[in-house]
Amino acid sequence: MRVAESGALGPDEVERLRVALAEGKPTPVWFTPAAVGVEAGQQAKVVAFDEPAEGDFIQVRPHGSRDVLAFSPAELTTVKPAPRPKPAPVAPPPPQAEPPAVVQGIEPAPAEPSRPRQRAKQQQPVEITVTLHATPDGEWSVDVLVGKKRTVRWVPVPAGDIARVAKSLPAEVGAAIALSLDTARERQLRRVAELKAELEAAQRALRDLG
Repeated sequence: MRVAESGALGPDEVERLRVALAEGKPTPVWFTPAAVGVEAGQQAKVVAFDEPAEGDFIQVRPHGSRDVLAFSPAELTTVKPAPRPKPAPVAPPPPQAEPPAVVQGIEPAPAEPSRPRQRAKQQQPVEITVTLHATPDGEWSVDVLVGKKRTVRWVPVPAGDIARVAKSLPAEVGAAIALSLDTARERQLRRVAELKAELEAAQRALRDLG
């Protein structure tokens, strides 16, 4: 096997890389100092060969990158570079002796002038408006207005929660809510009866067809 003097790929090395790639066993390569735009000694993987085999015809993917770049044989090598020696640790400088302290007298630190306490800002009372709305089918929703800002806009509320809240409200309000709930309940009972009658009729028709 012939290898270029600089460690770059020779014709035999290029052919061996072609065969390994065709067999699905690509051989790792490393960049030589002649490689442009990459760090010398960085590992790469051969992914394809351009035809004709001239110029930068070896396509590789550098380690840790998704980019595919083209290089010439002079910019690649199959010789793994030796690891770089780690720098020797630098010893910390010897501790310096602290100069002897001379105490001539300790003066009290000047007191900071007292700052007047700021009064807490009193919040002004805000008018809150809570509106309950019910449909004839018994669907309830609530709307909340804090001052001039609407914080809740017609959010659905279960009828059971409305019934529980009504017990703690004035009698007139509770009576109005109870009347609305009773009316909606009667409507739903009639609807259930109608659906039950339709279901029984459909079942009879199905039996006649069978």
